[in-house]
Amino acid sequence: MPSRLAALALDAHDPARVARFWAALLDRRPVEDARGVLLPGSDTQVGLRFVPSRSERTGRDRVHLHLTSAADGDQQRTVERALALGGRHLDVGQLPEEGHVVLADPEGNELCVIEAGNAYLAGCGPLGELACDGTRAVGLFWSAALGWPLVWDQDEETAIQSPYGGTKVAWGGPPVAPRHGRDRQRLDLAVVGGDLAGEVERLTGLGATRLRDLDDGTVELADPDGGEFVLAPDEA
Repeated sequence: MPSRLAALALDAHDPARVARFWAALLDRRPVEDARGVLLPGSDTQVGLRFVPSRSERTGRDRVHLHLTSAADGDQQRTVERALALGGRHLDVGQLPEEGHVVLADPEGNELCVIEAGNAYLAGCGPLGELACDGTRAVGLFWSAALGWPLVWDQDEETAIQSPYGGTKVAWGGPPVAPRHGRDRQRLDLAVVGGDLAGEVERLTGLGATRLRDLDDGTVELADPDGGEFVLAPDEA
């Protein structure tokens, strides 16, 4: 059985602070655990985990989050709330005519607040998408790894989505930015059924690379693009 996508893990100098920011935006309750602060997800919404780290950001991150707007006025209210919570506007070269608003959370993680009426993210819920830097091959890998169908496959861009719907995970295709050391953002997978060794074997058979066994009993791997991810026993 495929692993379950438990969360997107984000390195943070102050996990509690950045977790409070996202909890307020997404209306979730933070939960502290051995690996940091978790905002639990659901069958249709990906969780977020904030992991203590002193590493510094070098270059742009390879994942950013898209928040949706259900009705007119929601986008402005979300932007105002984010700014009040410690976020800031971010200039990434967006054009004035583009409808989304680009912000950064208190530790610089990029998020886009999408305007109401966006057909691509319709029905995806508040956390509409994890927008990732990556090739078509890595999108196909993750579709097989998670058992999530492709819902977009065009011009080297791919997106997958849980069979239950909800948050999409997308890859923008080439050119892919070069990596600068360890990723500050990683997918956290939970092993369904408890067979960690068997799941590592399955994922490496799909094209992943085993990197290291961590002290907390988890295993760190890399996808075919070199993107790091963590495999852990399922505690759900």
